[in-house]
Amino acid sequence: MESVRAVLVDIDGVLTVSWQPLPGAVEALRGIREAGLGVVLVTNTTSRTRASIAAVLGDAGFPVTAEDVLTAPAATAAHLAERSPGARCALLNCGEIGEDLTGVTVLDDGDTGTVPDVVIVGGAGPGFDYAALNRAFAHLQQGARLVAMHRNLYWRTDQGLQLDSGAFLLGLEAAARTEAEVTGKPSRAFFEAALARLGAAPGEALMVGDDIESDVLAAQRAGLTGVLVRTGKYLPETHRDASGTPDHVIDSFADLPGLLGL
Repeated sequence: MESVRAVLVDIDGVLTVSWQPLPGAVEALRGIREAGLGVVLVTNTTSRTRASIAAVLGDAGFPVTAEDVLTAPAATAAHLAERSPGARCALLNCGEIGEDLTGVTVLDDGDTGTVPDVVIVGGAGPGFDYAALNRAFAHLQQGARLVAMHRNLYWRTDQGLQLDSGAFLLGLEAAARTEAEVTGKPSRAFFEAALARLGAAPGEALMVGDDIESDVLAAQRAGLTGVLVRTGKYLPETHRDASGTPDHVIDSFADLPGLLGL
C-alpha cells in the first residue's frame, strides 16, 4: 500500500447506489484526495455524460470534477477515432451520452437507407426492445462490426438488481456469429487510459469495484492491485465462483482509507 499513488474507483455500487451516496463514501474520497493520491472515477455507466456524473456527485458532496471521470462512452469515442475514423455508427443505448461521443457519426434511428459500419451497444433500458435488437442484428448480418461499451450482465439500483446490456450482447454475438470489441471495463485499454491521466504505472495503482470480474480481476490482469467491496452488485456466490481471487476484500469504500493506512 505504501507504493500506491493512484486510485481508480468505480462509481455505481461503490460510491453510490441509484446516485445516492453510500455511508462513509464521501468522507473516504475526501480523505484519499487530501492524502495527495490521484483519483480517477472509472465507470461503465452509459446513462449520463461525464459532466452530468460530476455534477450529481458534486451535489452529493464528493470532491469531483468532470476531468476526474472516465466513462465507457468517452473510451468508445477514443477507440473509434483510432480504429475506425469516420465510421457510420448505429447506437443502441438508453441515456443521452452524445456529449461524450465526440467525433462519432451516429446515424438517426429513422435512417433506414444507410448501412452502418459499426453497431455500438451501450447500457440497457426500455429501448432494448425486439425491434431495436433485431435492427442491430440485421446490421451485423450486413457486415457491421460490433462494439460494446461493456459486458455487464446487471447492476444494482434502489429497486434491486436490474438486467444490463451484457445479457443482450451475448445473444447478438451468438446470433450474428461475431465477437464484440469491448471499450469499457474489463478492457485493458480502459484501465491504461485511466492510469495515463494520472501518470501512474499499474504497480502504483489500485482499482476499487463491486464487480469482481469486470472491475477487480480485470484490473489485476492489467497489473493493478484489485480491491473488491461488498456493496452494490456484490454477491457471495459470484465472489465464490469467480475466475480469480481479489488482492483485497473490504466491506465498503468507507474502509479504503484504513486499508491504505491513511
